[in-house]
Amino acid sequence: MDNAPELTTNMDQDAATERQLRDTMVQKLIEVGAARSPRVVAAFRAVPRHMATPEVEIAKTYEVETATITKTDEHGVDVSSVSAPRIQAMQIEQAAIEPGMTVLEIGSGGPNAAYLAEMAGENGRVVTVDIDADVTARAERFVAATGYRNITVVTGDAEHGVPEHGPYDRIVVTVQAADIPPAWVGQLTNGGRLVVPLRMRSMTRTVAFVRDGDRLVSDGFEQCGFVPMRGAGENRMRLAVLHDEEGAEVALRLDSGHAEPDTEALRAALRSPQAEAWSGVTVGGEESKEHLDLWLTTALDNLPIMAAKVGARQRGIVAAASPIGLPALVDGGSFAYRTTRPTDLEDRYELGAIGHGPDGRKVAERLVEEIQAWNDGHRSDRAHIEVYPAGTPDDRLPAGRVIDRPHTRVIISWP
Repeated sequence: MDNAPELTTNMDQDAATERQLRDTMVQKLIEVGAARSPRVVAAFRAVPRHMATPEVEIAKTYEVETATITKTDEHGVDVSSVSAPRIQAMQIEQAAIEPGMTVLEIGSGGPNAAYLAEMAGENGRVVTVDIDADVTARAERFVAATGYRNITVVTGDAEHGVPEHGPYDRIVVTVQAADIPPAWVGQLTNGGRLVVPLRMRSMTRTVAFVRDGDRLVSDGFEQCGFVPMRGAGENRMRLAVLHDEEGAEVALRLDSGHAEPDTEALRAALRSPQAEAWSGVTVGGEESKEHLDLWLTTALDNLPIMAAKVGARQRGIVAAASPIGLPALVDGGSFAYRTTRPTDLEDRYELGAIGHGPDGRKVAERLVEEIQAWNDGHRSDRAHIEVYPAGTPDDRLPAGRVIDRPHTRVIISWP
């Protein structure tokens, strides 16, 4: 009993520290523009997200850009995570959830369902589904520990939705999807919103769609990264490895629709001298290139993503490396990727391309042409994305880049 006051004091200090971490997280979410509406801010203040991952240091769970990996497969590939708070707040803002709504979360974990439950209120309901029983068990423990009574956890393949609890006013998908199954559209109310990290020709954007009959119409999108979907809807990208030195790996990530590359020729091209082409177009150091990259994948045919470890840049194998990858134009045994270089102006960088292979300069110049076209005609524009059922005739589709998937036809168009 003599230790009771000390124990109580330590618990109070831990609670105060956790509250401070939570408040700091929320303040940063506001500062970066991820949490904008008062109700989203309140939701993130309310949820003790650290309780979902007790094996992780508490401070890490409240870092706005840190995703907590909760499971990897036998190859070491991440297959489940608790998304970073910034990404969660961004998606919840996209979803525009009102009190009393029924919300389906595809891809479980715990904290995000709690945020959705805060948004839906005590008269609303959240159903969270995951294919992995380990993941749903973790979510169930979190829901029980935090006392949310308006969350239902379901184990199953989300390819089929969860019809027994629908229809849904909102569906929020927290795994990367290459396609949109008919069940998601069918279980969404007309006028309802589907927020989904949709992979389009290697590039993933979390898109807010509004259902209009049998089609989905975009209402904004944001750049993001998520673990890939598993189960019947699994559709992972192919990998063409161009350099396999440990810590300096370089590879192309290819989506369905991208031609099978001549990998050996491209490996040889990477070892050849580089050719540079520069556009005269400049960007700020913190300026996002997500809209430029979506323009490039709309305008150019064979544009996979070049993924490179930082070591590859440090060792001079490539001139640039990015955590999410860089668009790379491939033409036979040559390729070129987007890059930047400093200008004489403070915090301004010129966009350009680095080419490799016998036609490296020509391919780099082609990439630069589209950078200039984006700057001249679309820099202030935002792409419009629509989704139609597979089999929809071409004459019923709007003009734009068509991406055919097993269930859908996705169209990216520009003003």
